[in-house]
Amino acid sequence: MTQLSVKHLLGIKDLKEEDIRLIFENADNFKTIINRPIKKVPSLRDITVANLFFENSTRTRISFELAQKRLSADVINFASSSSSVSKGETLIDTVKNILSMKVDMVVMRHPSPGAPVFLARHIDATILNAGDGTHEHPTQALLDAYSIREALGEVSGKKVAIVGDILHSRVALSNIYCLQKLGAEVMVCGPSTLIPRHIEQLGVKVEHNLRKALEWCDVANMLRIQLERQDIKYFPTLREYSMQYGLTLDMLDSIGKDITIMHPGPINRGVEITSEVADSDYSIILDQVENGVAIRMACMYLLANHKES
Repeated sequence: MTQLSVKHLLGIKDLKEEDIRLIFENADNFKTIINRPIKKVPSLRDITVANLFFENSTRTRISFELAQKRLSADVINFASSSSSVSKGETLIDTVKNILSMKVDMVVMRHPSPGAPVFLARHIDATILNAGDGTHEHPTQALLDAYSIREALGEVSGKKVAIVGDILHSRVALSNIYCLQKLGAEVMVCGPSTLIPRHIEQLGVKVEHNLRKALEWCDVANMLRIQLERQDIKYFPTLREYSMQYGLTLDMLDSIGKDITIMHPGPINRGVEITSEVADSDYSIILDQVENGVAIRMACMYLLANHKES
């Protein structure tokens, strides 16, 4: 397999295992390139990419921008807060105006689940989903799985616990799809109010005790509480949440085995994870950040070279 089976990257659910492995192979090559003294390649020299962020983002936007510049693409940045969207312009009109400037690829983050899918049906440009509401965040899941592969040699057969606000997390859903396609076992852990109903139907285990989840897993992916997406209180206080589900170095040391600790960021130090854990040898959080650039380079490169069969 030399090209992706999809024209757009809208969600992990649409990808085959072969697609994911192809992205990883290309990310391996790009990771070598971004660690060289000269970090740019001309792979997307004739491609114009528009970054459309209808939600605040720092890490994801910078990671995509850096990946685009490393590939020599022309980049247009769009923030809805300073655009005509604030004057009532529709999503379709906004994007069509941008596409009239001859844009080839759109990287979009949007608060509404399904917005990238909706857009892909109405415009010709290639769409890459950088997060849509509480739905999916495919490149985050890819970089997470890639980081597990890098740290542990293989994803297949590994036990991964995703801990925290599963209900409001697009990272959790994309990770579940991605890890299962690569042969990992997945457990979700958190208070019952933050675990979606019927999530077992996705083939995941459910645990409400953090210590039991840690004793089971090889990898723990710690998610932050998505306070900006919560319209009611799902637990009494952050302090109480932290006492039940906050990961400390003492707890990790007491488990008696090596557990790889991950976090998609931004970290709320002292809530879901302590500074000692985030900065410890257990953590591969900074590796995830570095791998994010290589994964996003691979995704955009493969999408730009996709040919309809």
